[in-house]
Amino acid sequence: MSTIAVPDVAVTVDVGFWTRNRKAGAVLLALGVLAAVLFGALATGQQARFTLSETEGGAALEITGTFGAILFGLVAAAAGGALLAGVPKRWFTLVLGVGLVAFVLSFLCWQVSAAPEGRNFMPLVNIVRGTFILALPLIFGALSGVLCERTGVVNVAIEGQLLMGAFSGALFGSIYQNVWVGLLAAAVGGALISLLLAVFAIRYLVDQVIMGTVLNLFAVGVTGFLYERLMQINAEKYNTAPRFGNWEIPLLKDIPLIGPALFRGNIFLYLGLLLVLVIHLALFRTRWGLRTRSVGEHPTAADTLGVRVLRLRYRNVIMAGLVAGVGGASYTLAFYSFTKNMIGGKGFIALAALIFGRWSPTGALLAALFFGFADQLATYLGAIGSSIPSQFLAMLPYLATILAVAGLVGRVRAPAADGKPYIKG
Repeated sequence: MSTIAVPDVAVTVDVGFWTRNRKAGAVLLALGVLAAVLFGALATGQQARFTLSETEGGAALEITGTFGAILFGLVAAAAGGALLAGVPKRWFTLVLGVGLVAFVLSFLCWQVSAAPEGRNFMPLVNIVRGTFILALPLIFGALSGVLCERTGVVNVAIEGQLLMGAFSGALFGSIYQNVWVGLLAAAVGGALISLLLAVFAIRYLVDQVIMGTVLNLFAVGVTGFLYERLMQINAEKYNTAPRFGNWEIPLLKDIPLIGPALFRGNIFLYLGLLLVLVIHLALFRTRWGLRTRSVGEHPTAADTLGVRVLRLRYRNVIMAGLVAGVGGASYTLAFYSFTKNMIGGKGFIALAALIFGRWSPTGALLAALFFGFADQLATYLGAIGSSIPSQFLAMLPYLATILAVAGLVGRVRAPAADGKPYIKG
């Protein structure tokens, strides 16, 4: 039994044994036992090699597949047991993280050891690099969501902002054969979608979720039409944008494992990480951040104190579009040519990363990396000829999204005014 104090009232609530932490512990305990038994039985006596280089040669961490699967499964079960027994709240995230990592390692020991001879290794450098590359649009998209929703506007239009950014970057980068023109055009393209969201949601009080969905469909239609009319007919002129190359940082690039992944990247990697830091500091350490959070929580009170609520919302929503547009350009100005609907639902995963990260820039970064790792893991397992059906591997990132948001986030609270239009009295 615990007592919750509210003004002039004392309410007694029966918390019970099955708290959220203990439920998570029970699930993790079951997963750990399953991993030790099932993965341990399916793994082979062959060595599972986790190389610290990009190839099979060089330094590596080696462990027998069966032993590793059982060992890490038991570690996951022990972490689940600790949560079930009731660890202090301050240790919950750490213990849960250790348990989940151990479960993944148990799974990998099974998969890597069972791979055909010559492919029974996992190049950790490539995995880390691929995780960051695949997480890039999610990072930009989730940051776009943070800027919008911290100020009280639901941003379901991340998908459309990313897509318009990718299209604009490819089109104008190709016409002018200049990556910087393409990058500027991508930012403007994302901002245009955000401007429409701002006008209809803030000025005309249209339901923000419905408006975001409409804008996603609008972006798919416009970019698809122009792709067929311009890019498909004359790809050499309209869909051959130059690409940003990798920028290497001396000394840091030679750090084992993370050096090649983090310090031999393109501008989008550095810009994404820099934006996480800048937005985090601005949101929690500046006057703008205080006003943004106050408008997202209680716009009437903020208005009473002199904050121009509607102007701040317009500004933040348009800035969110600029950020998402740059994220879309990470496709077409770094890796791929533009194709119809090439974002493929990543905007919705970015929205899930925003929720999973609890509307925090750093939390959104970690969540985006989690989903990027799931995507990269699916790619790796397909490359080594995993026995897991390819259809399941294709849905692995989306399955991870569902499990993370539904099972790991638990009870989270969005900004109180999120999605609620403000009418100045």
